Amino acid sequence: MDTHLQKILEQSEGLTDFYQSYVDYLHKLLSRIDGKSVEQVVNVFLEARKNAKTIYFVGNGGSAATASHFSQDLAQLGNKVKCEGFRVLSLTDNVSHITAVGNDYGYESIFTRQMEFLFNEGDVLVTISASGNSPNVINAAKLAQKRGGVAVALTGFDGGELGKLADHTILLQTPKGEYGPVEDAHLILDHIITSYLMHQLKSKES
Repeated sequence: MDTHLQKILEQSEGLTDFYQSYVDYLHKLLSRIDGKSVEQVVNVFLEARKNAKTIYFVGNGGSAATASHFSQDLAQLGNKVKCEGFRVLSLTDNVSHITAVGNDYGYESIFTRQMEFLFNEGDVLVTISASGNSPNVINAAKLAQKRGGVAVALTGFDGGELGKLADHTILLQTPKGEYGPVEDAHLILDHIITSYLMHQLKSKES
């Protein structure tokens, strides 16, 4: 159990109290995110759309689910607004390819092996990792930069190696091990960013 959340649990008088304390804590963490870092990522997405570049998403575990969710939300904007949309692909969703690469080359290569034949100069890679230290997402970010692309990171804890490596980082700073609040925040960021982008696209089309 995450240390701070364990403390909240121990001090809570039942589920209702724990729920309110958890929500209050998450709100506190979200308020610490640098809004400029979010704006920078939005601008990266808009630039990719303008230049017909592809935005790729990667992550592990819960972050893989967020990568799939984020990519789907972003990909649907063009349909919703009925305009030129975003080219988007989640590299977490090809199960047969991921298991084949993991088996034959190692788990640290499951994203880079896909990127070798897909990722082009000017493309964007969004890496989602609470710790920022997962080898496969770090390898993917390095390859994206080597190919002349833009590496974006959604991280937690202290940002890890990924937070230092990426061109643009959105950090939810927490004690190490607090996966739940970090993963909550990353999904909230998905909805904040895609909602804002839909508004921007509607404004341009109207």
